[in-house]
Amino acid sequence: MSYPKELWEDTHMSQPAYPIQLFPNRPTNKKAEDCVLYLHWHAHMELILVRAGKVLFYIDSQPIEAEQGDIVFVPGGSLHVGYSQADEAVAMDCVVFNAALFHEWLNDSVHVQLLARYMEGKDNFPLLLSASDQYARELQNELDIIISELATKQAGYQLIVKAKLYAWLVKLARLNSKSLSTQGQEPYFANRDRFKQLIDWVKLHYTEKPTVKQAASMVGLDPFYFCKQFKKLTGRTFIEYVNVYRMTEAERMLKYSEATVGEIANRVGCDNAAYFTKLYKQYMGMTPSEARKQL
Repeated sequence: MSYPKELWEDTHMSQPAYPIQLFPNRPTNKKAEDCVLYLHWHAHMELILVRAGKVLFYIDSQPIEAEQGDIVFVPGGSLHVGYSQADEAVAMDCVVFNAALFHEWLNDSVHVQLLARYMEGKDNFPLLLSASDQYARELQNELDIIISELATKQAGYQLIVKAKLYAWLVKLARLNSKSLSTQGQEPYFANRDRFKQLIDWVKLHYTEKPTVKQAASMVGLDPFYFCKQFKKLTGRTFIEYVNVYRMTEAERMLKYSEATVGEIANRVGCDNAAYFTKLYKQYMGMTPSEARKQL
């Protein structure tokens, strides 16, 4: 997956009648603490199967450590981000789907009793299914089949994916004990909606180099408290997040445009090309010129 395309909640679904999509994520040249899944949110639910590496996710500020074979569940509407935990390759398969995929079951009494509360966001599945658990290994094998069908797209794959994912969710609901349920608990992050608006604003104004004071004002928080909340939510300071976003946009321009390094520096809000090169190397691990040769 090219993660810059995943920064906005309006995740593209190629077939509206079957709102489910596979996004393979194979970030390159990433080291420990580098971002491998950039902060975003969408109305859809998401299953992330970690194929390789170790990743620290933040889902509505809750830290989730995952490694090879683990499955991470992201509830619809949750802010989420991921960072590599080691100097090693990271690989993830992300299956994004909407509850509308199962709309014909809305009037089924068994569906209402077992699954509806998850589809409606009233309750959540456990955020982490550890590969060390037997039932999680069984679910991983079944998820592998779903991912394979989404990747190869053979005739009728939509029906197979829909049926198998529904059965997968039923099994997960069956296994989800009371202790894992979040029903009746407070949301993970009470100011989530205001921070969503801030993320949207940053995407439009990152070239203006927004300040902590501006950001804190937008969410109605004291700057000091805002900094603590933002770091808790994303694992990074606000300035770090803005700079990472700017350098991510620069990476996209280096790959998809013929603009010079100096022109790209200006486009992402860096008046000084030398400073841009320093910033890019700090967050991307190489200079813009080196990056362009590899893209």
